[in-house]
Amino acid sequence: MKLLTVLLTLCLISNITQAQTLNIIPRPQEIHIQDGRFAINPQTEIIASVENYESAKVLQQHLQEAFGFENHIGEAGKLKANYIQFKPSKDLAQEAYALNISAKSIEISASSQAGWFYGVQSLLQLMDNQSKDIPAVSISDSPRFAWRAFMLDEARYFKGAEQVKLLLNEMARLKMNVFHWHLVDDQGWRIEIKKYPLLTQVGSKRSSTQVGPLKWNSPIQSAEVHEGFYTQEQIKEIIAYAQARHITIVPEIEMPGHSSAAIAAYPWLGTAKKEIEVPIKFGVGTDVYDVSDPKVYQFLTDVLDEVMELFPSQVIHIGGDEVKYDHWKSSETVQAYMKENGISSPAGLQVFFTNRISNYLESKGKRMMGWNEIMGHNLHHFQDESDTKVDQQLAQQTLIHFWKGDFNLATTAASSGYEIVNSLHSQTYLDYDYQSIPLSKAYHFDPIPKGLAEEYHSKVIGTGSQMWGEWIPTNGHMHFMVFPRLAAYAEVGWTELENKDFDSFKTALKRLQAIWKQKGIYYAPDDFVEKK
Repeated sequence: MKLLTVLLTLCLISNITQAQTLNIIPRPQEIHIQDGRFAINPQTEIIASVENYESAKVLQQHLQEAFGFENHIGEAGKLKANYIQFKPSKDLAQEAYALNISAKSIEISASSQAGWFYGVQSLLQLMDNQSKDIPAVSISDSPRFAWRAFMLDEARYFKGAEQVKLLLNEMARLKMNVFHWHLVDDQGWRIEIKKYPLLTQVGSKRSSTQVGPLKWNSPIQSAEVHEGFYTQEQIKEIIAYAQARHITIVPEIEMPGHSSAAIAAYPWLGTAKKEIEVPIKFGVGTDVYDVSDPKVYQFLTDVLDEVMELFPSQVIHIGGDEVKYDHWKSSETVQAYMKENGISSPAGLQVFFTNRISNYLESKGKRMMGWNEIMGHNLHHFQDESDTKVDQQLAQQTLIHFWKGDFNLATTAASSGYEIVNSLHSQTYLDYDYQSIPLSKAYHFDPIPKGLAEEYHSKVIGTGSQMWGEWIPTNGHMHFMVFPRLAAYAEVGWTELENKDFDSFKTALKRLQAIWKQKGIYYAPDDFVEKK
């Protein structure tokens, strides 16, 4: 038994040592370095079939941009030396790939388009310093988690298609597969809904914005209009751009809270039924949807219909966080609605409403996702304990996005059969400075809650890193907060714990930093990313 333990330890050390010599982020699960190098030249043939042709085109385009080569893509025939071949392999899982490089050939094997694409991404990272010579190596790789997400909040500050595509490109390089798009909040509505044009005519503009070093307590205003939204045609184009990079875009349409921008456009949506402006201060907004009003429910399903028509994602995120129950408690119609439906608390009303939305989405072949307040969790000082007693169960098919609260809440959700995406704010929020979440802390985050019984580990399907926008007005500031931590979160989502190594990650990061600099990405320098 001792001998077996020693041999396994030596194998693990050998694998980590070999991996440390190759600069690939996220780190592959298995790496075996071999003798020799493969030299790419203009005559290198790319062999592909219809099923993997798109990934072959990605590689061909990179070789043209990097070296000026016009490498031919052909079908398998009589193979000569110096070729790159895309091969099918039914034995590999959905996103898995195998990359085998010898002095004579490169073979990328997979069972899916995503697998071949990820194989190409690893191959491109091996072309260190734009070298035409690639070390001979055998890589077997697959992701630890199925959900590897990055979230961009554009409700607070509209960034535009160019920045979104820049982020999608870097996600693809890092094998991240979910772009969580926060398009709606109190301070802005950023998606065209044709049935309700005032959502963008009114809701996409605010007259000023809270700014200043005091942040949430700041009395300073920008005195500048901020506005912007995406037409449906623009959204379709961005979705296609993401799909080509094997990224699913999951839209977030906040309800029943964080809805002030919509209420500013259509005051009858709110509990108070009063005219308001799009808030110019950050924080929880001035009103919430009146969920007792049939017209409000019709509005929300109308909006969701147009969203579902646009986004092919099976998952629709409905937010559900930070709902101030005082609005419902002070409304006679809401109180009557609760009594009529046997609902004893505002949190119970939120679960009741959320289940209606979940059932609607399910009837359309979609699945609902929401922040973990939708389970009735009391996470906020502004809620009374009596308001959060829930006497009904959240729809079982709901995907829980865990962001706040004791880990016991996540454990309870998993053990109750819910699937979870773990995005604990103190570990994954990119608007937090590097003193709060240094690069090392981001890298060592484990989405599996400590103490969660192994039988429930499979319920944690992945993690997300969130770029909230309240205090990030410029593109450069966003770059600084996102990079290089995005690379750390990519490795959190992809690489098994036993294969991770922070020192080798930092070494590999140098190559990515060179790429980011070339791409005009203003990442945080090394001397800023750790606590001082």
